[in-house]
Amino acid sequence: MTREARIRELLSADRADEAIEMATGFIAEDPSDELYYLLGNAHRKKGDWQGAISNYLQAMELNPDSPARAAYEMANDILDFFNKDMYNQ
Repeated sequence: MTREARIRELLSADRADEAIEMATGFIAEDPSDELYYLLGNAHRKKGDWQGAISNYLQAMELNPDSPARAAYEMANDILDFFNKDMYNQ
């Protein structure tokens, strides 16, 4: 099983904290856009939108065609929907 598959398995089992720990370790050894994307997904599952967006941006920096681009846009759409009042302050 690949390292990415192990992280996906943890995310599917709602074990985001373990996925974050594992992905962070793998990124320290050998970063890839897919690992940053998965780390972003783990942060999103925990409701950490800032962590999710930060990792999606890292993934897009390594690979502009990463699936992180769609995830980033989705996260921004969700945050825009829920935080409309922030624009009126």
